[in-house]
Amino acid sequence: MADAKVIPFDDDRSRAGASQRPLRRRSGPGRRKTSADAVAVREVPVGAVPGQPDRELPGAVGSSTASPTSARAAREGAAPVWGASGQGPEHGQEQPDEARDPGMEETGGESGRGNWDRRIAGGLSFLRRRLTGDYEVDEFGYDKELTDQVLMSLVRPLYDKYFRVEVKGIENIPSHGGALVVANHSGTLPLDGLMMQVAVHDNHPADRHLRLLAADLVFVLPVINELARKAGHTLACSEDAERLLQQGEVVGVMPEGFKGIGKPFSERYKLQRFGRGGFVSTALRAGVPIVPCSIVGAEEIYPMIGNAKTLARVLGFPYFPITPTFPWLGPLGAVPLPTKWTIQFGEPIPTDGYPPEAAEDPMLMFNLTDQVREQIQHTLYKLLVQRRSVFF
Repeated sequence: MADAKVIPFDDDRSRAGASQRPLRRRSGPGRRKTSADAVAVREVPVGAVPGQPDRELPGAVGSSTASPTSARAAREGAAPVWGASGQGPEHGQEQPDEARDPGMEETGGESGRGNWDRRIAGGLSFLRRRLTGDYEVDEFGYDKELTDQVLMSLVRPLYDKYFRVEVKGIENIPSHGGALVVANHSGTLPLDGLMMQVAVHDNHPADRHLRLLAADLVFVLPVINELARKAGHTLACSEDAERLLQQGEVVGVMPEGFKGIGKPFSERYKLQRFGRGGFVSTALRAGVPIVPCSIVGAEEIYPMIGNAKTLARVLGFPYFPITPTFPWLGPLGAVPLPTKWTIQFGEPIPTDGYPPEAAEDPMLMFNLTDQVREQIQHTLYKLLVQRRSVFF
């Protein structure tokens, strides 16, 4: 005779404790189960049967003696049913709290759910602080929480997965106190500054933050202006740089400016003039070390083969790049090439041994500027020799 299905009572389903499909149980051959039989197979907690000790029962979850009937019931979607004979729950079902092994609580699944719960709680707390204005911004507009939680997270995939940046010599940036990081500038668009900021943020053992000095153009562009301030960038002037250094911040500067970032591809990795040495004067007045930084990989992301100067003048830009893909491919041409990057921070050059009036000595500033430039150029050549490929 065909097997019949018995729908348990609602209170049986609520007592089972597991979020499963509706209870379904196959009856033995030869007779059809009745409502009275369904009552007889209600769930009985461990220890409720007289004479039965609290031990792992045959057929329980994880037991080596689970019966074929239990496995079949699990395949057919049966929910946990405890019989009067003291048999455990059907295979694959959740045990009652009294019979559950405490060690099962600490599982990978529970840990993963806990991590997601913490992330969601942290995200909601972050949104609450943003909506209520309960966050701090320094005098330059730097929003540390927004930078750590959002801005770095947006740039990090480009840093980790696309350019696959390799960082060397991060220990040369001091763990405390001010420092001036001086780097080469290239790439048509200033992505090298952002990658250098992520490199310091993610790799320095003391969790230092790099405060970049940016050109005036950055702070007149809509949206970019606000994001740059929030990320800790400030105007490239001696007064702002000196105040940040005296506050113990790590400041980044790229003295080549537009001459470096807008140079043609034929002059790649050839450093341009480092201005008039203003960054050296700032470091001398603040008494902080100068850390040379060499970046390889940025020159090839937008190979600049031409410059539409007339169009640049009309738009108010210092240059208008023409590359093998831009403007010919439209917006697609603005996608950078996935080159392999290396950022190396060199040995710091101390300045605290000079007298206060040294900042006004043009000869000393020229010599220190030339020393920094030569160290960066030499490191660039060394990294280029060591590089296996532009893309790998």
